[in-house]
Amino acid sequence: MSGRGSGAAGPLLLGVRHHGPGSARAVRAALEEARPGVVLIEGPPEADVLIPLAAEEDMRPPVALLAHAVDEPGRSAFWPLAGFSPEWVAIRWALEHGVPARFIDLPAAHTLARGRDEGGEGEDGEGGGGEPAAGADVRVDPLGVLAGAAGYDDAERWWEDVVEHRGVGNGDAVAPFTALEEAMTALREEYGSGGHGRDLVREAHMRLRIRAAQREFEDGVAVVCGAWHVPALRHKAAVAADRALLKGLPKVKTDMTWVPWTNRRLARVSGYGAGIDSPGWYAHLFGAPDRPVERWLTKVAGLLRAEDRIVSSAHVIEAVRLAETLAAMRGRPLPGLSETTDAVRAVMCEGSDVPLALVHDRLVVGEVLGEVPATAPAVPLQRDLARIQRRLRLRPEAARRELELDLRKETDAERSGLLHRLRLLGIGWGEPAASRGSTGTFRETWRLRWEPELSVRVAEAGVWGTTVLAAATARAEADAVAARGLAEVTGLAERCLLAVLPEALPTVMRILADRAALDTDVGHLAQALPALVRSLRYGDVRGTGTAALAEVAAGLAERVFVGLPPACAALDADAAEEMRRHVDAVHGAVGLLGDAPAPGPGDLRARWRSVLRTLSVRDTVPGVIRGRSVRLLLDDGELAQDEAARLMGLVLSPGTPPADAAAWIEGFVGGGSGGGLLLVHDERLLGLVDTWLTGVPAEAFTDVLPLLRRTFSAYEPGVRRTLGELVRRGPGSRGGTATAGAGRPGFAPGLDTARADAVLPVVRLLLGRDGDDEAARVAGSAGVPG
Repeated sequence: MSGRGSGAAGPLLLGVRHHGPGSARAVRAALEEARPGVVLIEGPPEADVLIPLAAEEDMRPPVALLAHAVDEPGRSAFWPLAGFSPEWVAIRWALEHGVPARFIDLPAAHTLARGRDEGGEGEDGEGGGGEPAAGADVRVDPLGVLAGAAGYDDAERWWEDVVEHRGVGNGDAVAPFTALEEAMTALREEYGSGGHGRDLVREAHMRLRIRAAQREFEDGVAVVCGAWHVPALRHKAAVAADRALLKGLPKVKTDMTWVPWTNRRLARVSGYGAGIDSPGWYAHLFGAPDRPVERWLTKVAGLLRAEDRIVSSAHVIEAVRLAETLAAMRGRPLPGLSETTDAVRAVMCEGSDVPLALVHDRLVVGEVLGEVPATAPAVPLQRDLARIQRRLRLRPEAARRELELDLRKETDAERSGLLHRLRLLGIGWGEPAASRGSTGTFRETWRLRWEPELSVRVAEAGVWGTTVLAAATARAEADAVAARGLAEVTGLAERCLLAVLPEALPTVMRILADRAALDTDVGHLAQALPALVRSLRYGDVRGTGTAALAEVAAGLAERVFVGLPPACAALDADAAEEMRRHVDAVHGAVGLLGDAPAPGPGDLRARWRSVLRTLSVRDTVPGVIRGRSVRLLLDDGELAQDEAARLMGLVLSPGTPPADAAAWIEGFVGGGSGGGLLLVHDERLLGLVDTWLTGVPAEAFTDVLPLLRRTFSAYEPGVRRTLGELVRRGPGSRGGTATAGAGRPGFAPGLDTARADAVLPVVRLLLGRDGDDEAARVAGSAGVPG
């Protein structure tokens, strides 16, 4: 077998670009022509036993070889393969023709050990053969140098022109590899290892494996590797020199398996060193039997139609013509991705980049998640997770999607428990999101997206147990023991209830009770109480026993009540604002705790109201806390409006320093508490604020202005506009017969019937065809003429 066309004897070296469809087609043609006795592939030799799995029907690329250290699963490396990767094509060809296939790169055992010693991620960050990961010490980009020498400013466009659009050679399947080897030889002579000295060790190991294969197989050896390595593998280095380079390399015990991969993680923007810009486009080029441009633009049209954009067959025809014209004008053999993208933007997207971004995400990159067979090696935790996913019909997907759960349904409750358990284990498959249309505890919304890295997280979590339930329970107990603060333990108790971990709760509750008894910081106690009370609600929804939790929560509340007044004395502005947030949190928690079905003192709310009254009148308490206490009492109906106005009047009197008065106002009507609407509907309070503000001395106004801006800027635009109108015409004159605001929309002394009449057609539409009588009744009840 020849190494260079029909010349020098030796192995058939097929230098490729990782994840290049043109290289993949050329590799297949070369193997068909040469019919070697063994195929050697750049990759970790530990994966040799996994090669037969590539023939399974359940194996669908993109997939990756995952290697991780047995004693430290988080230390891992990936070797991704797409359907258009030359290495994958070589594996499939060998399996289909009964030819042995072997990996010859540096073993993963050395790669992971080296990464541990030097703080790296492994050989190429995520594998990828000879193209190193982003951030590695690399000075030379081979494709970039060759593209620049050819007069191109874009390496991707150069690669498309010279490889993807040129076929596999005219009558000589090895010709493309010969040309690429000559180019890489010139680069290696100029740049040596290109600043990436690790390649020298890898290439020494590959040369040794090639020699061994040549001795074993008489029918010839074919090698599929990164084109950058071909000159080094062609080099006649001494065996002793190669072995000397490999002597003394560190080594760790390693496990390896296949895991699903995604197109998005193949993309260069993900940080993957051997990544490409357009995996979806490359997959299309590799799979299209003919007319790739026409088929691509038809696919784009289908996507845009699915998104309710008007795209016809005429758009497709015109886009094809434009792409071909652009290619001819730019001197390209065929339209590439840039030409088709420009055509789509101009013809199908009307010049807008918004729908074009959708085309890029869905098609150019693609939302594809590979599959691996169930027979692939996996840790027990991974197998249990896969079994639960099948039972709950929660299929991992590469695309982000939202999942709405109704916790009153058994299946949805189990799904929620699984997702919370995985989050507790550090496996972020799902992220909680705000529920649409309901804020009740029986509904949850999750955003799901399966990332390949989660396979590593699952392997890491395997140290906690062989099932998801056992691992989450053990992890929760360990986290409770290691927690540094009371808030961490209360948060953990909440997560245990969300994840339905009844076996972990006793340990967590014991540690929680111990920490609560020893912690004397009122801020810590106030920060911990809301999580406990929320846990009571979660337990009620999920049917979990929470009696012990309610007892601890009630005791914690009592300690907050006793310690809060002295803790609020003599605070600076920042500490006062933080304590105000604690007051708000405790107020909400006490309201929920009073409704909790669990046993506990029945007068918590009454004692809390007593604490608020104490805070509202104590002079040593900062103004922001006193103002908020008055507001909370007023909102709960425990303080009459006359009394609230009296307290505000005292604070806003000339004897109070302006800064303290501004802080009181911020506490009373600030912090997103709906204070703006309160001022809109109670002009007496607004008048007090207005009178005080106009009387602030000029020398003090600049000091109080930041507080006032922070308070009023948080209001909704409509509220600010209404307050401005009320202040302009003067508070207290709303009921007068002649007001400054008369005649202005929304501020006239009487009912604006013209504006009310304008609403009636919409009301009739909402009530339906027979809603005229009902609309008239509604209008009549509002004093509007029908």
